[in-house]
Amino acid sequence: MLDNSFYTAEVQGPYEIASIGRLELEEGGVIEDCWLAYATAGTLNEDKSNAILIPTWYSGTHQTWFQQYIGTDHALDPSKYFIISINQIGNGLSVSPANTADDSISMSKFPNVRIGDDVVAQDRLLRQEFGITELFAVVGGSMGAQQTYEWIVRFPDQVHRAAPIAGTAKNTPHDFIFTQTLNETVEADPGFNGGEYSSHEEVADGLRRQSHLWAAMGFSTEFWKQEAWRRLGLESKESVLADFLDPLFMSMDPNTLLNNAWKWQHGDVSRHTGGDLAAALGRVKAKTFVMPISEDMFFPVRDCAAEQALIPGSELRVIEDIAGHLGLFNVSENYIPQIDKNLKELFES
Repeated sequence: MLDNSFYTAEVQGPYEIASIGRLELEEGGVIEDCWLAYATAGTLNEDKSNAILIPTWYSGTHQTWFQQYIGTDHALDPSKYFIISINQIGNGLSVSPANTADDSISMSKFPNVRIGDDVVAQDRLLRQEFGITELFAVVGGSMGAQQTYEWIVRFPDQVHRAAPIAGTAKNTPHDFIFTQTLNETVEADPGFNGGEYSSHEEVADGLRRQSHLWAAMGFSTEFWKQEAWRRLGLESKESVLADFLDPLFMSMDPNTLLNNAWKWQHGDVSRHTGGDLAAALGRVKAKTFVMPISEDMFFPVRDCAAEQALIPGSELRVIEDIAGHLGLFNVSENYIPQIDKNLKELFES
């Protein structure tokens, strides 16, 4: 186990831990003691009909959701709903390569985990800890959107509403290749040592390179041209790296990023229907608002719209934002108001 203050409640905000026991993985591996970190807001009502699940995205935790999306002045209103954000397996807070006490799966030996494994684990936690068998809604961004799609395809009778934001039900070749380049940034660093480093700081150069790739692709060309970074209180394009992205990514655990990346690469709900994406999405019963970000270079509107057209009764709600994919961090002043408007309409449907 490695010490890394980034993965603490002091940095990420309060959370609870629950073990769901032995989890057999789709790829054949096993996590003997699978424990999940989760955070909640609001109160579960008597008939347990007001629960909203928020899965987490690549490299992220529950923190951004609680800081930017959840509040009595937002659609994700804890005075109305019981909101639970469950950190995905391998994200640094839930059981992960660097925090497990099980030597058989620590560090480079951590097994490949699929989006479906996360959803099975989340379902088990919800039942075990809260007695929740149905969800008022699932809302997730990026890899959280992948998990949202998995929920509504795998468990079509358990989810009543869904809002996948800036993500797809089946990963694209472009994103597969991009994610591979993310992996190479850390794997090529000599300090990575095949995944057996003694501190994430030994992989600082690789983590910095990953930060710079995110700067180039995570933010859109318009974000840079219009100097939209000024809204973040930054003084130059160089400071976006030095004062924002570099400190963020250089705090992270490399094996955690690799585990997340493999999962992202292999996200595909059509594995439930023999590779037939239309058949998989045709199973969805949840009222679904698909919400791509207009300038997203990972999950462009056309890709999200093509999948939305396959979901019965769904709607396409494009979020207009020049920030691109990293608009998920609430970079633009018009971002959260659009999210809130769409979620309120979804929740009232």
